[in-house]
Amino acid sequence: MATLGSGVALGSGEYFMDVFIGTPPKHFSLILDTGSDLNWIQCVPCHDCFEQNGPLYDPIDSTSFKNISCSDPRYPPLPCKDHNQSCPYFYWYGDSSNTTGDFALETFTVNLTSPSENVMIGCGHWNRGLFHGAAGLLGLGRGPLSFASQLQSLYGHSFSYCLVDRNSDTNVTSKLIFGEDKDLLSHPELKENLVDTFYYVQIKSIMVGGEVLNIPEETWNVSADGAGGTIVDSGTTLSYFSEPAYQTIRDAFLRKVKGYPVIDSVPVLDPCYNVSGVDNLVLPEFGILFADGAAWNFPVENYFIWLQPGEVVCLAILGTPRSALSIIGNYQQQNFHILYDTKRSRLGYAPMNCADV
Repeated sequence: MATLGSGVALGSGEYFMDVFIGTPPKHFSLILDTGSDLNWIQCVPCHDCFEQNGPLYDPIDSTSFKNISCSDPRYPPLPCKDHNQSCPYFYWYGDSSNTTGDFALETFTVNLTSPSENVMIGCGHWNRGLFHGAAGLLGLGRGPLSFASQLQSLYGHSFSYCLVDRNSDTNVTSKLIFGEDKDLLSHPELKENLVDTFYYVQIKSIMVGGEVLNIPEETWNVSADGAGGTIVDSGTTLSYFSEPAYQTIRDAFLRKVKGYPVIDSVPVLDPCYNVSGVDNLVLPEFGILFADGAAWNFPVENYFIWLQPGEVVCLAILGTPRSALSIIGNYQQQNFHILYDTKRSRLGYAPMNCADV
């Protein structure tokens, strides 16, 4: 089990995992991301890097750091000028954040467990994007480079996490657990796709205030060229639904939310409501129905966000273009214990007070 911290204090909507890297081990905080594979950290020399909390990782200080040459069979099939040079990488994220550097092997220690040696990582010398204070990123996707895939021999084919409310007291931590949890009974099937990084789920319909919305089912399908579909992603903050789903969801809330004045001046989020002086706030229920019959119903604090406590609330769901990826983000996953079973392609979830895990 590893502890996770909210990045709110650093201006981030992500969850950070504490790890110890190298020999002797040094502490770093990495963003937890089930939507990507690469594990990477900002490295000295850092030619173009974002500001992070704490010092940069310096390979010279670690006796367990090993360069990987382009002739190494573990190296992905990317072009190299010389087979003996260090293996370069370039990794691009959906929000245009990116990291460039060299592949290497290093020792990871999580909490007080035994060190995991020869974990393949990216040593990032050029890193740009919305990483807000983290030292790098821990990839938990389905691909072979991810932390979860590399450590299957130790932890098996399952991992889970339970994310506390991001506004919880700082002494309350979220948890990441490697290994199976047999108590999670809800399990929509995880869909295979040409892009093997993501954890896809097949949505059938959306419910708002008890009404099944009129969204064409093909909206949720992955196209023949691999576009579209819906993923569960710990590394994206809010949830995104592709058109026409988003507009239909937004319009349903506008119809069903009664008695609170709409505020048009809030950027990005829509709709927003003035709830100043309201003691008993009543907002419509929201849930997702999956193709295999499972349902995921969310508490209101997982799909409305309080911008000014007691005064303004906004729908915490955004839209993406037609045929783009839909994403169930970490804000919507708060206070659920979520299990990823990669061997049987199952996703488990159960409501839980994650502060008690």
